[in-house]
Amino acid sequence: MQSIEAFPPEVIQELKTYVYRLIDPRNGETFYVGKGRSNRIFAHIRAAHDLGGDATSNKLKRIRDIHVAGLEVAHVIHRHGLTDEIATEVEAALIDAYPGLTNIAGGVGNNDFGVMHIHEIMQRYCAEPAVFAHKALLISVNRSALETSLYEATRFAWKINKRKAEQADVILATRYGLIVGAFIAFKWLPATTDHFPGREDAPGRFAFIGEEANPDLATRYVGKRVPDSYRKRGAANPIKYTW
Repeated sequence: MQSIEAFPPEVIQELKTYVYRLIDPRNGETFYVGKGRSNRIFAHIRAAHDLGGDATSNKLKRIRDIHVAGLEVAHVIHRHGLTDEIATEVEAALIDAYPGLTNIAGGVGNNDFGVMHIHEIMQRYCAEPAVFAHKALLISVNRSALETSLYEATRFAWKINKRKAEQADVILATRYGLIVGAFIAFKWLPATTDHFPGREDAPGRFAFIGEEANPDLATRYVGKRVPDSYRKRGAANPIKYTW
């Protein structure tokens, strides 16, 4: 089958906004989900061959590996003819549906409205709202908490205002709006292998060294839900401050 590198104008006109998947032909695995218009779906291939491209991007590394194997990335358009608003919702749902993606960010709204078991739904919406008596830094660990311990998922690694983070009295881990853990940070440091042995460097991000909060402090917040005033629908930033 002849390789397609761009859509003609008449196709672009019909596509409007679309949601797509990039698939590794070696194992059939979807490794990236995105949305766009025009020829956005092909931009990742061009970036992978750009000598100035991001050498640390897992997505671009995967594309290069596929090409080294003599194969081509499979491009699939999942839905097209969409408004941008609907495309955003479709993209977010697909990001939830395919674990292990190379997407850096989760889908818009996934922090609050992503995939949940029915018991999590009940727990979240029936839980008493937290009343913050401390400067609390809220960190959503929706995805990372499934891959490591709650402490490790909470402390590493975030694009964060270090000075402001250091003002926090307590770090609260949240999943889909429910507070699931409480920690005290002793020190915030650049998220590098030197500071955190066994973890890969995360340029421009920070992580903390700390411990679980004492039982009195933890009981005050864990199991409570984040009040609606701290949750904006569609927000993608996993970091929130209560002060």
